[in-house]
Amino acid sequence: MSIDKRRCAVLLAAGVLLPLPALTGCSSGDDDGPPSPAARDIAPASRAQTAPGGTLRWALDARPATFNAFQTSADTGTERIAGAVLPALHTLDARGRPQRNGDYLESAEVVSREPKQVVVYKLNPKAVWSDGRPLGAEDFSAQWKALRGTENAYWTARNAGYDRIARIQPGEKDHEVKVTFAKPYTDWRSLFTPLYPKSMMSNPAVFNAGARKGLAVTSGPFMVRAVKDTSVTLVRNPKWWGDRARLNRLVFEAVPARKRAAALVDGTLDMAEVDRSTARRIQAAEPAGKRAAGAKLHPSGKAGAPKLETHAQDAADATRARAEAEKADSEKAEAGKAQGAERSEAVALRRFALRTALDPAYTQLAINGAKGPLTDERVRRAVARAIDRQALAKLVLKPFGLPTDPLGNHLLMSEQKGYKDHSGALGGPDTQAAQSLLADAGWRPGGSSARQKSIDGKTDERSGRSRPAAVQKKGRPLVLRFVVPSDSGGSLRAVGERIARMLEEIGVRTEITKVKSDAFFKDHIATGKYDLALYSWPASAYPATDGRPIYAKPQPAADGSLVVEQNYTRVGTDQIDQLFDEALTELDGGASRALVGRADARIWAAAGSIPLYQPPQLVAVRKTVGNAGAFGFATPRYQDIGFRK
Repeated sequence: MSIDKRRCAVLLAAGVLLPLPALTGCSSGDDDGPPSPAARDIAPASRAQTAPGGTLRWALDARPATFNAFQTSADTGTERIAGAVLPALHTLDARGRPQRNGDYLESAEVVSREPKQVVVYKLNPKAVWSDGRPLGAEDFSAQWKALRGTENAYWTARNAGYDRIARIQPGEKDHEVKVTFAKPYTDWRSLFTPLYPKSMMSNPAVFNAGARKGLAVTSGPFMVRAVKDTSVTLVRNPKWWGDRARLNRLVFEAVPARKRAAALVDGTLDMAEVDRSTARRIQAAEPAGKRAAGAKLHPSGKAGAPKLETHAQDAADATRARAEAEKADSEKAEAGKAQGAERSEAVALRRFALRTALDPAYTQLAINGAKGPLTDERVRRAVARAIDRQALAKLVLKPFGLPTDPLGNHLLMSEQKGYKDHSGALGGPDTQAAQSLLADAGWRPGGSSARQKSIDGKTDERSGRSRPAAVQKKGRPLVLRFVVPSDSGGSLRAVGERIARMLEEIGVRTEITKVKSDAFFKDHIATGKYDLALYSWPASAYPATDGRPIYAKPQPAADGSLVVEQNYTRVGTDQIDQLFDEALTELDGGASRALVGRADARIWAAAGSIPLYQPPQLVAVRKTVGNAGAFGFATPRYQDIGFRK
């Protein structure tokens, strides 16, 4: 889900932060060392090891509705294609660190901080658009004016950072662009990636609708050749000045997740992100992962059957015996067909490798603090401290050999520079502490009302064993509405059920509601119709910019409602906002990260969002493909993807 697109206005009853405990944050280790194996898994190959030519077929959820990554209907497919055909001034490495892209930039530096921040970009003189025009200041200026948020005619998904620019002009030397900021901006490297040509950004009609059918002008190792209802075909850009793309064609195919296993088996895909079920089938298809064959059964279905003495049977017995034998033969034939199909699938899937990494995203337990019992911070903290995050991370990540440490940060993932575990600001799992917090808020065990017995009875049926009595206040039990997407895969449902059992241990009951994904955000999360929910946020290389709207304190709108931006838990404080504001204007990278860390500790203490784990990124890739797979944070280098010799 994009962190830039969701805006809504709702009412909020804000809580007050309790005093912040002393922090004992744990760092991820050497910030400048190599990434862990869980950061990226792409089957690296030198360009000499891959053959020039070939077509790679890569699955997307759907054909992009637009090829403008800054337009409101952009999706992950838009971003994938933009990465192959448009300039990216800064790319990300496996640890999520911005890196200057030498194909487009010779340098990019802050040359002045006072009285204004000034950044000078020195463009690669060879960098040209597909129409032959060099990249230049007019492209930067057109993109800034479209995205700065002052013109409503542009249907923009975001303007963060562009709204801080005061002016753009050519630099003192050829191929230089000078950007002057009205306000200091620490995440200036996030800007102008991707960079679009001025022909697309200077006209609102072209910006909004012109890129729905393709991109007429591009500047990357690939260019758009054909756009169909279910596919987008890219071909080599003949005007590309960098390393020549190894592939002739890169075809993005729209294949829903539920159909990807079949597409892999029948050979119509070379690469696809897959669900857990398909991932396990790929793992099982490996020769070393074969299961031992079961004992063969007699055709009757029994392990053994007595020999029939036909001379002692009457006609009815003989007829019945023949019918049973025919049925057994039919079942055996069907079983043989099924086994044959399984063997055929296994052979087909053996052509693929499962590439695994920690996804640059995090799954959280969202606790809605807008109304009801969860407006009380003590209740939110009690819910949070009942959760064993380690057990949940192990449940999801262990089957794929990924690290099972729970995530301890809302704003930085485990591989990122500056990552520290700030969960100590809230406290670890502790049933007694959780029960004490509930008691302090007036929720205590007791009572034997009909509703209480009904709730406890339902719990017993679901769990199969007795549970502590539900806590209550003024005769009413504490029951929370728990919303989970129904079509998100078995792991999220399993996590939700495990959380429900953990909460039962402190006397908190849940009513789990499974909702289809198309209604999950629109009808429940965005409108605040939930108490607890499970959903994921994408991580960011620029947490000061992208984290702020997710955790900002909702503000009053002109009509009296509250604008929550992407803060769907409706929990925020002035202190958190102030720390984000300071982090955004701090140009020293270390100092900015320290401020982001302090904001994260405050977010933990407010107990509106409880990060659980980074979900697994599971990608099936044909074994002959190099430099592609589970990229993690890293920006794909599309020109290096190819088939091994």
